[in-house]
Amino acid sequence: MGQHSPVTVTRSQEVWISLFAGAMAGALAKTSIAPLDRTKIIFQISNTPYTAKGAWIFMRNTYIKEGFFSLWRGNSATMARIVPYAAIQFTSHEQWKNLFGVDKDDGKKSSPALRFLAGSLAGVTSQSLTYPLDLARARMAVTHKHQYRSLKEVFVKITRDEGITSFYRGYVATILGVIPYAGTSFFTYGTLKNWFTEKNLLPNPIMNLLCGGIAGMVGQSTSYPLDIIRRRMQTSAVKGTDEHYKTITSTVISIYREEGFRVGFFKGLSMNWIKGPIAVGISFATYDFTRDTLRLLV
Repeated sequence: MGQHSPVTVTRSQEVWISLFAGAMAGALAKTSIAPLDRTKIIFQISNTPYTAKGAWIFMRNTYIKEGFFSLWRGNSATMARIVPYAAIQFTSHEQWKNLFGVDKDDGKKSSPALRFLAGSLAGVTSQSLTYPLDLARARMAVTHKHQYRSLKEVFVKITRDEGITSFYRGYVATILGVIPYAGTSFFTYGTLKNWFTEKNLLPNPIMNLLCGGIAGMVGQSTSYPLDIIRRRMQTSAVKGTDEHYKTITSTVISIYREEGFRVGFFKGLSMNWIKGPIAVGISFATYDFTRDTLRLLV
């Protein structure tokens, strides 16, 4: 994840620093793009073709009918998930890197495969531990206030009406997507940052934002169809389409039959190319800045 600070910290201090820096990075990044994220999910789980104009109309109508802060509906669930998710992801990434010997201060170049693997495993680790919160966030994003008034109500209603196992609907599709997404994102960020650092081309804050933005765009593009699939599976129970989206196979078939390949599996990708680089750039830059600052303070 970048160059290590010359300041010496203990292993336990490093873990706490990574947890806090990751939590800050995730919260800031996700809050900044929450309205775009909600709009993207709405289009992903519907049969309506995505257009930039349609997205703008949805956000405008939501603002008029429900108020400004309704654009952040589901963000409480997002924060409840993203704070532990990002904290675990960045911290586990540091641990996986240490295990595989990635970015050690020995002058040797890291294996690209190991750099990718460390990122992928960090994504799998964090996603597995926080998945029910991701599903709850998706449910809140696509429903009206009267259906789920709070995060607690989401968990109560799902447990009562659908059973505990429903909290992991779409999990396999999510993991299949997070492996290339997290692997590519961390790999791209680390590789670009090391290259820029060696060339001394940009100061650190700008470099981190740029490298993170590129990493976000590449990562989103590699896994987007699986993001569509998991969102359909997560939200089908509240959209009245549950019978069509029980498995990955049935979900793929239903999406293809109803919308075709390009429209069905890449709907909203252009919005992701806007929000993805913004969120990932902010996330990586915030993490590195917070981590390096805390290392100096301990």
